[in-house]
Amino acid sequence: MNETYRLFIAVELPTDVLDALGKTQSDLKQTIPSRMVRWTRTEGVHLTLKFLGDVASDRVGDLQDGLITAISGHEPFSLSVEGLGCFPDSKRPRVIWIGVTGDIPRLAALQKSVEQHIALLGFPTENRLFTPHLTLGRIKNHTSRDDIARAGRIVEEYDLGMIARWRVESISLMRSQLKPDGAVYMQLLEAKLGS
Repeated sequence: MNETYRLFIAVELPTDVLDALGKTQSDLKQTIPSRMVRWTRTEGVHLTLKFLGDVASDRVGDLQDGLITAISGHEPFSLSVEGLGCFPDSKRPRVIWIGVTGDIPRLAALQKSVEQHIALLGFPTENRLFTPHLTLGRIKNHTSRDDIARAGRIVEEYDLGMIARWRVESISLMRSQLKPDGAVYMQLLEAKLGS
């Protein structure tokens, strides 16, 4: 019987960027009580380009080939981590995120290329607009409306300038294993840009 893997394609972040995210997250934890937010483990933060879901393990080779084709012609570029926000918005926050700025046109072109090449393998294209962000936490389901509104106000008023910058030189095919204490990620392929 063929095993299935929960897969996604992402830009992984260097240690110094993860450290800066961790400091911001620690600061937020001082003002937003933990009863309200399930915080993301900093070492697991990544910039998702495409979520694939449960995929038969025998499809991994095809995905690797598709990913290598998708990045051909794309050169490395720079991104920054800047600004704080919520999805869907600060009035009804469900996700707390840090924004990604920098060479967004090149990031968007790379994401579009990944989306198109992976679609050729039978994976549906995403209907919503690609919004680059790094998830810091999710509002817990049982949180009261007042606490949800309070969390949104805190995020809205938090002054977060540019906290880190890095050069994107590769993208990764990642496996996510859901554990009781959170997801564990394993890189299956690193595809280098400009090669």
